[in-house]
Amino acid sequence: MNTEKLNALKLSAANVRKMILEGVHSAKSGHPGGSLSAADILTYLYKEEMNVDPKNPKNPDRDRFVMSKGHASPLVYAVLAEFGFIPKEDIKTFRKADSYLQGHPDMKGTNGVDMSTGSLGQGISAACGMALAGKYDKKDYRVYAILGDGECEEGQVWEAAMFAAHYKLDNLCAFLDFNGLQIDGDITEVMNPTPFDKKFEAFGWNVIVIDGHNFEEIENAVNTAKATKGKPTMVIANTTKGKDVSFMENDANWHGAAPNDEQFEKGMADIEEVIKSIGGAC
Repeated sequence: MNTEKLNALKLSAANVRKMILEGVHSAKSGHPGGSLSAADILTYLYKEEMNVDPKNPKNPDRDRFVMSKGHASPLVYAVLAEFGFIPKEDIKTFRKADSYLQGHPDMKGTNGVDMSTGSLGQGISAACGMALAGKYDKKDYRVYAILGDGECEEGQVWEAAMFAAHYKLDNLCAFLDFNGLQIDGDITEVMNPTPFDKKFEAFGWNVIVIDGHNFEEIENAVNTAKATKGKPTMVIANTTKGKDVSFMENDANWHGAAPNDEQFEKGMADIEEVIKSIGGAC
């Protein structure tokens, strides 16, 4: 990956993180921690990989994306805004009573959302159904999904894992946002779902472990997934909850809390420093 492409990705991801903070701060509620941790993954998918078009968001031949951990809707909306599916100014209406940007993604009301999610474990099941439909219809589209690590405490995730392997859904690539924290703290203390790699391998998946903030590793994982035949791919992405906002990083208290005015300004300044470091404009 050349420097120009890498910096463009970093800049887009930083813009996405700023919009995550803007939405949650404006709403005075929401889930910033896990939205910030998965921002690089979703930015890469929409900017470089997925066959999607904001002018034709329901194209039957498009690639599909499902945010299985639906509380990370601030990330979904920020990415959709960054890439032209919804107006950026609408981000500040997040969770407002008259806004289409609900607390969880709504496929009926939001341009570019392929599946309504919120109940943990159900999004990956829907992604499996989309992938199987593509197989039956002999379509070339691919299906991508992001799961939370805490979400993998849900039994339905493992039913979906068994389903995907049984039907050889090699058109499905899921990312596990492994930041190690959920609303009640360390995932290994709440209900330990690890080791993820060995478990998904046992269920018949192709498993790749990466740094979820390294765009080259994300790109290599996606390319490997596309080249893998006969089985779905799970990319276990090691990430930092609250990435790039200093006081949110690795703090479970920011799983589902909004910054006050002073914290918002500090968080935006943190991200603007990231932008400066890659040569972008604030």
